[in-house]
Amino acid sequence: MLEANPGDRITTAGLARQVGVSEAALYRHFPSKSKMFEGLIEFIEDTLFSRIKIILNEEPTATLRCEKMLLLLLAFTDRNPGITRILTGDALAGETERLHHRVAQLFDRFETQLKQVIREAEMREGLRPVIPLPAAANLLMASAEGRISQYVRSGFQRSPTADWAQQWELLMCGFFREAIAQPLPGQARPGETNTLVG
Repeated sequence: MLEANPGDRITTAGLARQVGVSEAALYRHFPSKSKMFEGLIEFIEDTLFSRIKIILNEEPTATLRCEKMLLLLLAFTDRNPGITRILTGDALAGETERLHHRVAQLFDRFETQLKQVIREAEMREGLRPVIPLPAAANLLMASAEGRISQYVRSGFQRSPTADWAQQWELLMCGFFREAIAQPLPGQARPGETNTLVG
């Protein structure tokens, strides 16, 4: 329903009709429509952050880690257009403030993880961003979020992953510079990380 009717508000009556059950039956499984949306947000979080753990263990450099993390987010939205309407807040119009806050927390958590990866680049690789760390992480996050918004606004016609490889290359051109303090021998071991993924 989220995918088939962009811009439409999801009602419990419409959802019950779609599933082929009564509204009462629907409420036996979920105490409220908000809980249904919360379940979808939890699914998004679990999917993204479990995969981020794998990326952090597999990729040795900050550039690759950030690239794979953002591509994960873009590919997830590309494959799940209806759920992407929740991430942009489009499907949450008229819903409780708590749901909007949950989505904001998800993006904040993702950006915090990017910050951690970029921060570790100094210790592991002797690199630091050319602009302050919070601004650098936000630039990457804003680039991905902008593509996701365009995807929803285009009625799911404009893929968030289209041309991303070229844009990523440009984003990384001059993103890092050599830090004053270089990593100590044996400190920059690929696969070793302190992460915020919980």
